[in-house]
Amino acid sequence: MRHIPDDLAARIESGAARLCHVWLMRRVNGTRAGFTDHDRDLTLDGVVCRAASGWTVGAAESGVGLAAGTASASGVLDDASIREADVAQGRLDGAAVELWRVDWSEPDLRVRLWSGTITRLRRQDGAFVADLEGPLAKLERVVGRTYGRLCDARLGDARCGVADAAGRTCDKRWETCVGTFGNGVNFRGFPDVPGDDFLTAWPAQGGRHDGGSRR
Repeated sequence: MRHIPDDLAARIESGAARLCHVWLMRRVNGTRAGFTDHDRDLTLDGVVCRAASGWTVGAAESGVGLAAGTASASGVLDDASIREADVAQGRLDGAAVELWRVDWSEPDLRVRLWSGTITRLRRQDGAFVADLEGPLAKLERVVGRTYGRLCDARLGDARCGVADAAGRTCDKRWETCVGTFGNGVNFRGFPDVPGDDFLTAWPAQGGRHDGGSRR
């Protein structure tokens, strides 16, 4: 739940608030920068937020509960803190970003709308688009591997190793990978892991496993 200062809430209700957006960015190396969609520079937390940067709010998705949430921002590459070489080399990836709603006539009156991390900053027609993700996005990431019968590599990628995979399909079973592609060495599954048929089978008399039939 966002906390809105009482003075700001009162100004909003009276229609007297003069609102704009402000972004505060902290790069991985500790360098801080600020940007605003107001028509003049603002100072927030000791950071001069540049109006000439052209930053604007992009699309945003925010779910309820534990949803990670994503957002985007765009702007013009005319600020010294964002150079084209930095964008091309991914030096701003991983930077922390906060989006604030600020009363530009009194910047201390503000409410934080969103915080996240830049996952990718790409150049587009002389401007940039920053893809951002919320702090809970790590909960959605797959860490490690899942044990299963099927191969978890994508046909034709480096882990698969099949060079002539264009236009071909594979059901990711051991038999198909070995018989069709001769890819037993790079098979990324675990064909000996018992499947559902094993778990639901009934034991035979005398303790022998009958493969699913009940005697």
